[in-house]
Amino acid sequence: MVFFACKSPDKNADNFQKTNNVKDSNKTCCENSRIKYLYDGNRYISNNSLSLNSTKYTQIEDEMKMVYIPEGTYVMGSSDSFQALRRELPQHKVKVNAFYMDIHEVTNAQFSAFVEATNYKTIAEQEIDWEVLKKQLPKNTPKPNEDVLQPGSMVFVESSDIYNLIDVSQWWRWTKGANWRQPEGPGSNIIGKDQEPVVHICYFDALAYAAWCGKRLPTEAEWEWAARGGLKNKIYPWGNESVDEGVPKCNYWTGVFPIKNTKKDGFEGVAPVMQYSPNGYGLYDMAGNVWEICEDWYDENYYSSLNLSEVQDNPKGPEKWSYPLEPMDPKRVIRGGSFLCNDSYCSSYRVSARMPYSQETGMSHTGFRCVKDATKINQ
Repeated sequence: MVFFACKSPDKNADNFQKTNNVKDSNKTCCENSRIKYLYDGNRYISNNSLSLNSTKYTQIEDEMKMVYIPEGTYVMGSSDSFQALRRELPQHKVKVNAFYMDIHEVTNAQFSAFVEATNYKTIAEQEIDWEVLKKQLPKNTPKPNEDVLQPGSMVFVESSDIYNLIDVSQWWRWTKGANWRQPEGPGSNIIGKDQEPVVHICYFDALAYAAWCGKRLPTEAEWEWAARGGLKNKIYPWGNESVDEGVPKCNYWTGVFPIKNTKKDGFEGVAPVMQYSPNGYGLYDMAGNVWEICEDWYDENYYSSLNLSEVQDNPKGPEKWSYPLEPMDPKRVIRGGSFLCNDSYCSSYRVSARMPYSQETGMSHTGFRCVKDATKINQ
């Protein structure tokens, strides 16, 4: 259900923050997919002539660095009762085998090398397959005209004309022509952004890249273990100090979301990788910048379904997804938060934060990194 204000929006940032229910807004952060937008033509940005820019990148092998993540047993889930959502509870013990993980998110340079080698075309660059889409919609939904099925992706659009923090369509737009090469839509490009994380990547795109590299996507148990960096029961990859205190620790929304970004952390949108200190395992950007796609299906009640008296041995998540708001649209887990996260709205730079992600939807704040089994790294 979407709620709308009954009067004109208050554009004063301080008043806006005070008049919105933070607890409720946390439940809707980034829970977004293309099927919400495809039948509303007013939310489209027209697709003018596309000008694909090709940039040659070098030294790709030097950038594909991984670090060793030791095996261990830890308590998975949130230790912060104030900010935790139900999906992060209850805490439970998990054992994880050793593995290797990319030190940072996959960059535009790395993904470009993959595309140049394979001629791969991302889901966001392809016309929408009606046979796939109709399975995610109510039975007997009529096929839309071909214009609705044109390639595109979800793009964040900053706006001060906001009514509340419930209706995410106020700052998310389904944009024809948006993809990893054109992250803001037609006319934009990634020239000079080779070290930024690649975005507008869906689950299947990430799988294809990982297979090309001889790697795989992390399970969310592996991801959280790695994000903690050897710390026990801490809130963030760096410990318990608030994200707003001390030196900048990650790329997040500084100011009042989504109407004012002060750039206190040094960036307004996506930042190049490795701009902040790594965690204890030498991993960069495990908080903020872009969400990272995991292998697991998403089920909000997965943790509560586990036997808490047992240690979960290398769990791979539920056998199937469950998301009542969109019961026909398969969801995967994403982790780590993004440059859009803020304590006043979505404090998902916490190590335990988890979110559902439509596996065929690209977004301008979502990317990925890869892992590899320790026994296979030298093969």
